[in-house]
Amino acid sequence: MNASFDEPNLVSAAGLVPLMRLAVTAGLWRLVADRLRVPGSAGVNPAGKIATVVAGMAAGADCIDDLDVVRSGGIPRLFGGVCAPATLGQFLREFTHGHGLQLASAARAHLVTLVTTTGLLPGIQTQAFVTNNTEPTAQTDITNSHEDQHTDWSTDRG
Repeated sequence: MNASFDEPNLVSAAGLVPLMRLAVTAGLWRLVADRLRVPGSAGVNPAGKIATVVAGMAAGADCIDDLDVVRSGGIPRLFGGVCAPATLGQFLREFTHGHGLQLASAARAHLVTLVTTTGLLPGIQTQAFVTNNTEPTAQTDITNSHEDQHTDWSTDRG
């Protein structure tokens, strides 16, 4: 027996709505558009393509073909501009190490914006740095240099 189901009004991943709304509120797509430059026709609208990848991964996709999950059921009615897996594959195959670094830069900036937008991590102004001794060192001014307060993980393998 083989069963299939694709109701146009049913959304199997309804949690995508608040997740993607949070990403928009925290400016992820603007950061991607500002920082990611992929040449050629595959690089057109990188923010929309990354949005589709993020939504697909949140819905359980773990490969390019699985990204089709965001085009099933009623999901396309919730989100405009959802890209096909073939389009996303072409886009992702154009990535070099430098593009990965550009995307990582956008992700780091997004994390900062996300924390300030949502009020997560209260007390973030106080940081603790792990040193070679067993006591953490508190630092209240995040603008101070902490070069002398780090653990060299390449030699300290405990």
